[in-house]
Amino acid sequence: MDLARLVESYLEHLQARKLAANSLRAYRRDLESVAGELAELTGTPSDRLPVDDLDASVLRSAFARFAAKRSAATVTRAWSTWNGLFGFGVIEGAVAGNPMQVVPKPRSAPAAPKPLQGEETPERLLKQVASGVRKARNPWPERDLAILATLLCTGVRSAELLELTVASLAGRGGDRRLHVQGKGGKSRSIPIEDSLDGLIQTYLRTRKQRFGNRLPGAEPLFVDHRGEKLQRGGLQYLVRRSLQAAGVSDRVQPGAMVHALRHTFATRLAEDGASAAEIAKLLGHSSINSSQTYIDVTAREQRLSVKANRTHRVLGELG
Repeated sequence: MDLARLVESYLEHLQARKLAANSLRAYRRDLESVAGELAELTGTPSDRLPVDDLDASVLRSAFARFAAKRSAATVTRAWSTWNGLFGFGVIEGAVAGNPMQVVPKPRSAPAAPKPLQGEETPERLLKQVASGVRKARNPWPERDLAILATLLCTGVRSAELLELTVASLAGRGGDRRLHVQGKGGKSRSIPIEDSLDGLIQTYLRTRKQRFGNRLPGAEPLFVDHRGEKLQRGGLQYLVRRSLQAAGVSDRVQPGAMVHALRHTFATRLAEDGASAAEIAKLLGHSSINSSQTYIDVTAREQRLSVKANRTHRVLGELG
């Protein structure tokens, strides 16, 4: 089988898994970019390049060329894509083995958490939104507050929040849990405290008043002002406008927005003594290494706070 046919078969396989359009484009981009390097190295177009000719040596050279002008994160993502391609090829019987296992990839440290800055920022955000500070043509502070509180108090990803249904909120009052479908189809259950449950129930009552309909379990938990399922752009707009209205938009670190609320949840867990395993379970991390980052950052911040104590200046003079 030639490389181009294997790539197209793999992309069809990914499409059958109902991946997002952006994800499919990213896969195709990674596959075609490295395939271009392979074509130049071998002097053979990808539609005539036998997959069996792609040994570890030529793949290492191709990835070295690919990595020359790209970030470590981009190279790592492309490596994972090609590793998936050859894994698929092995299962399909198109290749005898996966040469990517001996092709080096960059070691990338887990990205540093980016929680909301300022000790009282989350509380200020919630209080301001609850007071109706966010002005809109058709204000719905009960919904806005329920969404922000859910993000801050459960740590769900934005995509996970958008896929929640009414049935995701399970159990009786006082023992409520949120059932979340995470990455890779993995599910987890997050305890819901009465305070958050109360905000969600208030939001659901106002929703019935607005749209006058029953709420069967399959209905989306959070909706927009038309009563339709809340979308990614609508969630981002809601969070951004709420931060601005509450006067705390300057406390969001670059590159973070909705995710800053998840990071705030995890950081506070670490500050309160939760273990990496506990944080991983609540956040849906597949490895505790990602969760350990929150604990490491918390420990570093504590040391910096201690170091800033003015008494240490005197101790230095006395030593």
